[in-house]
Amino acid sequence: GHCQPDVVAAASRQLAVLNTNNRFLHDNLVLCAQRITDLMPEPLSVCFFVNSGSEANDLALRLARAHTKHQDVITLDHAYHGHLSTLIEISPYKFRQIPNHKQADWVHVAPVPDVYRGKYRESEHPGEDMGALYAEDVRRLCEKATAGGGGVACYIAESLQSCGGQVVPPPNYLREVFRHVRAAGGVCICDEVQVGFGRVGSHWWAFQLQGEDIVPDIVTMGKPMGNGYPVAAVVTTRAVADSFRDTGVEYFNTYGGNPVSCAVANAVLQVIEDQKLLQHAQDVGDYLLARCRELQGRHSLIGDVRGVGLFVGIELVVDRTTREPATAEAQHVLSR
Repeated sequence: GHCQPDVVAAASRQLAVLNTNNRFLHDNLVLCAQRITDLMPEPLSVCFFVNSGSEANDLALRLARAHTKHQDVITLDHAYHGHLSTLIEISPYKFRQIPNHKQADWVHVAPVPDVYRGKYRESEHPGEDMGALYAEDVRRLCEKATAGGGGVACYIAESLQSCGGQVVPPPNYLREVFRHVRAAGGVCICDEVQVGFGRVGSHWWAFQLQGEDIVPDIVTMGKPMGNGYPVAAVVTTRAVADSFRDTGVEYFNTYGGNPVSCAVANAVLQVIEDQKLLQHAQDVGDYLLARCRELQGRHSLIGDVRGVGLFVGIELVVDRTTREPATAEAQHVLSR
């Protein structure tokens, strides 16, 4: 919540003592990196600290390209990964709004795995493996990128797509996507900027919803990491980090990993654990989903209710059969 007292106290204490850049050794940075990597599956073990989700995702692209020696990026339709120039290029949610924008040759857009109104709908493919069906489009893009000479540097996606419509991918999606991307020589990036830190309730990270065997090569995080204070991070494997180091281009970020930011992040992690906020997210989320589904039973305007934990979407439609979006009605509900 706003002005959470433990977080405020941690920031105030550290700010009163010292705030400097991370060329100067400080326990807060090491402790924060240790706490975060302890929450990650092996072999995710190396932290880079930055100030925002945008910086994190931009660095993730650099890491992927340094490791694979490839250039091309596979992203999802409706994706949003940040406001830097590199990220607008891989964010159809933004670049489709730019007049006369030409999609970069190194960008390949896969359909969002939305089983309600996406390219493949559960209602039209009963009993099929929807995850594998959507992943097949990613496989085809891997072939296209490889044939074009750029090679696949990475696949990047939010573990649950947020701005693009609160989309929960079907089971087996990431497993199959990761298999195709790695076979093409690319690495897999999960963007947890909006959905990480226990929001889904059952797990710390949303990618874990797809199975304990699902381990990205790079994970980015931000927004909730500082409870409103600017702090973000990239977590990756030793192999990827070594490839980046071997380029000879040192990564330095003046404010990334400063003692105050890390004090805040450490306090946030402590509060999440002490107040059992994962369980809270699950309990409140289950209640919210159940009540929204009751509303769906009473109002034909509600076509779909979906989500997990405190990540919930309500889709409004003019007609439940055609699934025509009820745009005006949605705008009215938002403004009310």
